Amino acid sequence: MNIQHSQEAFLRAQELIPGGVNSPVRAFKSVGGIPRFIESGEGGYLIDIDGNRYVDYVQSWGPLIFGHRDESIENAVIEAVKHGLSFGAPTQAESELAALIISIYESIEKVRFVSSGTEAVMSAIRLARGFTGRDDIVKFTGCYHGHSDALLVQAGSGAATFGTPSSPGVPADFTKHTLLAEYNNIDSVRKCFIDSPGIACVIIEPIAGNMGLVPADKDFLAQLRALCDEHGALLIFDEVMSGFRACLHGAESMTGTKSDLVTLGKVIGGGMPVGAFGGRREIMACLSPEGGVYQAGTLSGNPVAMAAGLASIRKLRENARVFGILEARAKRLMQGFGDAAAKYNIPLQTDVRGSMFGFFFCDSTVSNFEDALTSDTQRFAKFHAAMLDAGFYFACSQFETGFISTATTDAMIEETIEAANTIFGAL
Repeated sequence: MNIQHSQEAFLRAQELIPGGVNSPVRAFKSVGGIPRFIESGEGGYLIDIDGNRYVDYVQSWGPLIFGHRDESIENAVIEAVKHGLSFGAPTQAESELAALIISIYESIEKVRFVSSGTEAVMSAIRLARGFTGRDDIVKFTGCYHGHSDALLVQAGSGAATFGTPSSPGVPADFTKHTLLAEYNNIDSVRKCFIDSPGIACVIIEPIAGNMGLVPADKDFLAQLRALCDEHGALLIFDEVMSGFRACLHGAESMTGTKSDLVTLGKVIGGGMPVGAFGGRREIMACLSPEGGVYQAGTLSGNPVAMAAGLASIRKLRENARVFGILEARAKRLMQGFGDAAAKYNIPLQTDVRGSMFGFFFCDSTVSNFEDALTSDTQRFAKFHAAMLDAGFYFACSQFETGFISTATTDAMIEETIEAANTIFGAL
């Protein structure tokens, strides 16, 4: 495969942009090789600047559930652009998308739009602190909630510790109120509540996608809900990745556990930059200008992003059966990978939630970040490089999630399985 133009573009980008990329994982550091510079997307495919064509299992990290350049979303964006790119003032589209989300998510009674998932989570945590009058928060190792200071923490030696910064530039004082627990381990959460009487909220990806695909157990989430109720803390579901991706009505409909606040992103923008957080009416009433918790943004509720989101979510609601079709395709892909790996005695763990899928090169089921770290990342890197050269574009990290779009056909799935079978043999 000729990638000369991508190589040249990457060299030039490194002279202009730190690391040559505007988001670290794109640099291919964990898998080696050169990132492909993309010229365009068409349905289920990506085309790079060398003209190479790839079956796309990243789909812009999730939001393109209808694939690249979906006609209805594209037309909605073009029509919105004709009226202006940004106003910094209210539009009816904001209320229309808010009403649509509220009608679909049982736990959301009011919602506020922002410009990114990071901003949504940061704002939801500030709101939880303002509502409860408490400072401490609990997060889980392996769950990523954006790059705001209080959430860039790493685990200590214990199951539940106060977080220390995992990035230079983050003062320890900014993370001293962040406690860490182990995903799917309720005892580690209980210890957090013992360690601190002032926990405002527990935030979790109910379907974790940032340590690879690792769903939370239903019983664990139910116990988490009970613990929060017992101690007067709020439960926040971070569904920036899984919201409207795993299913139409959110993780609450899949797990039976309702949260107090939900953060959303990606899919509700149809590919445009957008995020949102919402929850119970009395909690959301604490937000300025109704309450005292301040949050603002010039591009919040951007009319072009709202138009794309409306087109995408309306289409999902009208075609809810698509989730079953996408899940079936994702399961077929993972079954094919599992069968091929077993054929060559390669340990592989797979999982699927709706249109989301993940796989780990390890011997045992992955239930938390510690389990995920047992995966053979060198084998993943070799697999990723070989699949990329064969024309199949997967997330460039073992610890990310894959996505199926409606433009990903059964034939594409079978082609991918066939290529994986050959590559597993070579590995």
